[in-house]
Amino acid sequence: MMLKFLFFASFLILLYSYIGYGLLLYLLVKIKRLFSKKTSTESDPYYEPEITLIVAAYNEEDIIEQKIKNSLDLDYPSDKLRLIFVTDGSVDATPGIIGKYNQIKLLHEEGRKGKLSAMNRAIKFVETPYIIFSDANTLLNSESVREIVKHYADPRVGGVAGEKKIISQVRDKAVAAGEGIYWKYESFLKRLDSEFYSVVGAAGELFSIRTSLFHEVPPDTIIEDFVQSLQLCKDGWLVRYEPNAYATESASSSMQEEQKRKVRIAAGAFQAMIILKGLFNVFRYPVLSFQFISHRILRWTLCPLCLVTGLISNLLLVYYNEGRLYIVVLLAQIVFYAMAFTGWLFARKNIKAKIFYVPYYFLFMNLSVFLGFYRHLRKKQTAVWEKVGRHIHT
Repeated sequence: MMLKFLFFASFLILLYSYIGYGLLLYLLVKIKRLFSKKTSTESDPYYEPEITLIVAAYNEEDIIEQKIKNSLDLDYPSDKLRLIFVTDGSVDATPGIIGKYNQIKLLHEEGRKGKLSAMNRAIKFVETPYIIFSDANTLLNSESVREIVKHYADPRVGGVAGEKKIISQVRDKAVAAGEGIYWKYESFLKRLDSEFYSVVGAAGELFSIRTSLFHEVPPDTIIEDFVQSLQLCKDGWLVRYEPNAYATESASSSMQEEQKRKVRIAAGAFQAMIILKGLFNVFRYPVLSFQFISHRILRWTLCPLCLVTGLISNLLLVYYNEGRLYIVVLLAQIVFYAMAFTGWLFARKNIKAKIFYVPYYFLFMNLSVFLGFYRHLRKKQTAVWEKVGRHIHT
């Protein structure tokens, strides 16, 4: 009975986390639409407040010209859009390139303290009611600022998360296929999260916040954008998701580079759970806790373990001849892991085969959680980003 319980519990948790939550959320949103009507005060497409775009750029000489041009070409009144670029610690030509543009306020000092320190320093120079944070290696669509600020017409909104899109024209097709599909599904869930109540965690590639609500998080915070956005939710503010404001980013140049990023995020996730431990109180935050646990926590904690317990319990149930169901499921697991292994082999030879890359990337993400947890326990993960190799935008 214990083996059967472990078997069914493992697969039910996996199914709920990766498929069931999305279906349940979709149903809840449909029900919510029946009982509520969107009012004109929730967003205003003609709202044009002053806003500051902050970009942290560390040794980005290869792409910074593109980022500058992209920022200057944003469809928003130039007298209402301030640009601040922070290049602390850069030892290449990045500060010099930015310094040629008088439309941009350049902040630079010797010594690298990381993106979080750059954000905290830049905020002291902001004089507008709203801020947009964007990474130097991402390009924004021209309407992104307008699409973001329209949500601030709703006084309940404290922040807005944009969409992240992965450019798939890279040599390592495994990264592009896996990362691209993952972010498409994440975008789908964020749309539903936002409509149901609030986004549970924003990505730093494109994230906006009311200036008055920005709080410096501890300097050792690893995924500061995620923590900052959920702190807003804890304080009673809503974080909206805007798919029409998006940041395009090249996939990591290899699975080795992608692993560095995933392990860092996983280590930061365990740290974030401690910082945001109050969100586990389902009585105080019933809706937010439901979203936080379903969308994030299960993937970071139980799901990787369930892959292990699901396989081991399945093997033992077949060994003890407990029924045909367990044989069928075990065969399905063998096929899945064989496809993942094939995806790994194809990725090494750079052979295009998306059907194999998806299971490979799925297992790769869950393995990264184990590695991230180990790094968290050893306190080996620094808050300063180790730059991940990416292909240059073309």
